[in-house]
Amino acid sequence: MENRPNGDSLTRISDRYDKAHVQEVVGRAQEELHLLLEQRAEIMKRIGTVKQTIAGLANLFGDGILNEELLELVDRKRNGRQPGFTKACRMILMEAGGALSARDICEHFQQKMPAVLARHKDPIASITTVLNRLVGYGEAQAVTLNNGRRAWRWVAEPGAGQMPSPIGLAPVA
Repeated sequence: MENRPNGDSLTRISDRYDKAHVQEVVGRAQEELHLLLEQRAEIMKRIGTVKQTIAGLANLFGDGILNEELLELVDRKRNGRQPGFTKACRMILMEAGGALSARDICEHFQQKMPAVLARHKDPIASITTVLNRLVGYGEAQAVTLNNGRRAWRWVAEPGAGQMPSPIGLAPVA
């Protein structure tokens, strides 16, 4: 803490303030932060649902039904180059409609975008890192399959037009 001269003696800046008041302010800020993080999680679920709906409609009727802005917002814009690795993982997960393991996503890359995967020394580790980041962003959820393996699914609101998964998923704690 910073000390400042006060006549002949030094006083701490923190000594000038009522600590109970400061603790109250910090407590309120903490409560607000928790509330905002909860709201962000709910918003991310809603965004996931809307993106999934738009992607599903585009799959049914073609990307032509989407304007340029929507193509960009749902990560489907074709600009002649391969999408970024995170964006590609996002698209694969969003369009899957269920949980995928890192190996499943790797296989999808091998089939559809091998050039993107070729730039990674350990593709499974890279995919796992991206998927865990998507969990941190509130865009994906880690789950455990019946066989005990870890998988990830795109976050969408429960009951928002999604069919229950037949493979028995449990959220990872």
